[in-house]
Amino acid sequence: MDYSEMKPCEVRELIRQGKITHQTSGMCNGFAQGNLLILPKAQAYDFLLFTQRNPKPCPILEVGDVGSRLVKRMADNADIATDIPKYRIWKYGELVDEVTDISSLWQDDFVYFLIGCSFSFESELLAADVPVRHIEEGKNVPMYMTNIETQPAGIFHGKTVVSMRPMKPEYVIKAISVTASMPRVHGAPIHIGDPAAIGIADIHKPDFGDSVTIHEGEIPVFWCCGVTPQSAVMSAKPPLAISHAPGHMFITDVKNTLLKD
Repeated sequence: MDYSEMKPCEVRELIRQGKITHQTSGMCNGFAQGNLLILPKAQAYDFLLFTQRNPKPCPILEVGDVGSRLVKRMADNADIATDIPKYRIWKYGELVDEVTDISSLWQDDFVYFLIGCSFSFESELLAADVPVRHIEEGKNVPMYMTNIETQPAGIFHGKTVVSMRPMKPEYVIKAISVTASMPRVHGAPIHIGDPAAIGIADIHKPDFGDSVTIHEGEIPVFWCCGVTPQSAVMSAKPPLAISHAPGHMFITDVKNTLLKD
């Protein structure tokens, strides 16, 4: 089914009903999507400081009130515990489960963080006639753990995660220009070219998401990725954390154009 022209509220309702449990790339064209991390209040300040020190991989869209599941700024009538297709449950830095609803796990001390997502600039790339390979192939974007260290804050630290989109050389400058104007969804690429230079051993074996076709002569272009908080969780090992599953995003009611600098 083509979800590209559906309203965000319509897609969120299908997610809430369990009718959509797959990745959200290409859904609700023109509307921003967000990464998620939920932490108990005891670790929330350290993570908020971490996002401030690492704004490129962790651009904050919204922070929830303590104990509140209601999304107030980025969407209407949205519940952060039900409106994401797939969640990941972390205990002491270990992934212990993936679920489609966290209502039964919700705690009164939870604080949620919505973080900008590169899916948000993909419709802008397409509008500028820059092809996006994983959308063409109906796949999740390939994501990789790098050797680029984040700036630590409190208990949180770890390696930066990047997403990759291959493209012909003539599209690269246009892609840089389009995404540089959108810093709240990662902004301009962090690296262009040789994957080994940022610690990626095999471009065809992403750590998250799906491998995509890279044609001869194409250049891999890398953007900071909102899966970086999950890297920080793996390094910091808080007693409990909940995130989205990579590629399974929260779809907001906010137009991508409103997130431009």
